Amino acid sequence: MNKLIFVLLFVLLCNGLNAQRKLGSSGASRERLDPQDTISRGSSSRFGSKSNKKLETKIQDYLIISHKNDTTFVDTTLTIQKEYKFNYLRKDNFGLMPFSNLGQTYNSLTYNFENTSLMPGFGARARHFNYMEIEDINYYRVPTPLTELMFKTAFEQGQLADSFFSVNTSPQFNFSIAYKGLRSLGKYQHVLTSTGNFRFTTNYRTKNNRYNVRGHIVTQDLLNQENGGIIDDNIDEFETGDPEFIDRSIFEVNFENAESILRGKRFHLEHNYKIIREKDSLSNNKLSIGHIISFEDKYFQYDQTTANTSFFGDAFKTIGLKDRATLENFYNQVQLNYSNNIIGNLQFNISNTNYNYGYDKLVVLNGNTITNRLKGDVFSAGGKYQKQYKGFDLQGEMGLNISGDFDGNYIKAKATFKLNEDIAASASLNHSSRAPNYNTLLYQSDYINYNWQNSFNNIETQQLAFNLKYKQLLNVSVDLNTINDYVYFKQDENTNQVKPFQNNNSITYLRVKLENEIKFGKFALNNTILYQNVQDENNVLNVPELTTRNTLYFSSHLFKKAMYLQTGVTLNYFTQYYMNDYSPVLAEFYVQNEREFGSFPRLDFFINAKIRQTRIYLKAEHFNSAFTGYNYYSAPNYPYRDFTVRFGVVWNFFL
Repeated sequence: MNKLIFVLLFVLLCNGLNAQRKLGSSGASRERLDPQDTISRGSSSRFGSKSNKKLETKIQDYLIISHKNDTTFVDTTLTIQKEYKFNYLRKDNFGLMPFSNLGQTYNSLTYNFENTSLMPGFGARARHFNYMEIEDINYYRVPTPLTELMFKTAFEQGQLADSFFSVNTSPQFNFSIAYKGLRSLGKYQHVLTSTGNFRFTTNYRTKNNRYNVRGHIVTQDLLNQENGGIIDDNIDEFETGDPEFIDRSIFEVNFENAESILRGKRFHLEHNYKIIREKDSLSNNKLSIGHIISFEDKYFQYDQTTANTSFFGDAFKTIGLKDRATLENFYNQVQLNYSNNIIGNLQFNISNTNYNYGYDKLVVLNGNTITNRLKGDVFSAGGKYQKQYKGFDLQGEMGLNISGDFDGNYIKAKATFKLNEDIAASASLNHSSRAPNYNTLLYQSDYINYNWQNSFNNIETQQLAFNLKYKQLLNVSVDLNTINDYVYFKQDENTNQVKPFQNNNSITYLRVKLENEIKFGKFALNNTILYQNVQDENNVLNVPELTTRNTLYFSSHLFKKAMYLQTGVTLNYFTQYYMNDYSPVLAEFYVQNEREFGSFPRLDFFINAKIRQTRIYLKAEHFNSAFTGYNYYSAPNYPYRDFTVRFGVVWNFFL
């Protein structure tokens, strides 16, 4: 009943209220305006005003507010970073190795162990790369209606499209609606993908800015056909470049009768009321109360028409296999926020998480009954702190589960120092203790060996991180991680089937990442280099020692500055390592230490152009595939993409 009341309340608020917080505040981040970043018409009526008077509109007025209230503005420039983000995820995917078809999963070449979550994750992590979480949703404030259309070709039949629209009906009220859809057949047998991400956001603030509210509705469905990769007998034909197998649809795959889907919907609402509000910038005391309420319902399902016992082992039934794990998560948090010019900004919060994870049936295995649900309530307490002190920005955050079946805690501290406009440095410390993902604690399947109930210890992580940034010339980040009781997937030595294990030794994991760009005239060399070192006696955390991306490109205005052009070549490369294998029935990657993969270059040639607010992208992907050797894999038995040419466009409208 509480969940139903919440949904009804949310819908009512969406129809009448909702807005961003801290718009235009002194803490908002402002990027420098690039000469490319202009609006084609010079003026328009703002915020739906009925006045005939035209007010000048600037690109900086089209604001984007993140989950953390960091504020930027719409960017229509054409940069090398835009080239890196023009992909299925719409974000820089450095450190991820895509599978052959668009919309499939990614093999991770690096891991970030910073954590501020107190609850287990859902699982099926291989399906979550394009699953939009709360922190992935932005909110907007725009003086005139804003539209963005994105299109990119896929593999064989299909395409990728992302459409977005936002409008302020008044200076106080904004809503946005967006949908990203993909359908791609792929080059190999039975790898069709069909995905959709619908987003609706809304935000409102009263005229006196005392009450602020924002929220979103997100529904997502991510469907993939599964084929288990090409069969072992075809590996030689692929790696030798046998001309008869250049048509990839000829390859025989392990099965052609399975598919998996991750589907979820979320209703999220945040609002706050200022009890004592600032009268001016010199106000000493501010006091507000806040409330966050969120409900998410999701499931992962694996379907197979007939059992493949040679690949997954014995099954309870031979036809119509269906594994479905569900999670209902209902979250409430109450906050008390206080700020003072002397002590800084303080927040105290109390949270409740009502969770219900599991299956609709009981499984009896070897005389033991495996429970079908993990459900209950967890109550947590936490706090945040932020203070500007003598050039330092000090931040702290902590949380602790105080009751319920799951123990958990975290603490995070960060200090940032900005020497001048060009140089900034930061240091952070993060400690976390959290239960492993639900699917490692409880799993049920029609395949006999994929049923378990475990009582693992919490995963304990400590991370010490540093960052130094100097203009665009240098950005260095270092983090040192210690992981205890790490939970991972691996093939069981007795059954050869994949199951979760807990590492009994401590893992030390070091990452050093260097980013820089060197310009000489209209040419530039952009470099991203990642060095990783793992000290792990059991070899359960495998990453390449060196991962690099290097782009040499040319940029210039053409046709009396009517068009801006960028063209160049990008090299992606990582050293050989024991790359994780992929389990379709679990939608998880698992550890294998039998064969190393890597040391193959991937060269992409691109020509990108900007005409007014339209960016056009043309890329020849992996054009070296035919002459540098057919040893490129996304995972064992899953070859990476061959040479292909793809086209795309991003178009902004400012009405």
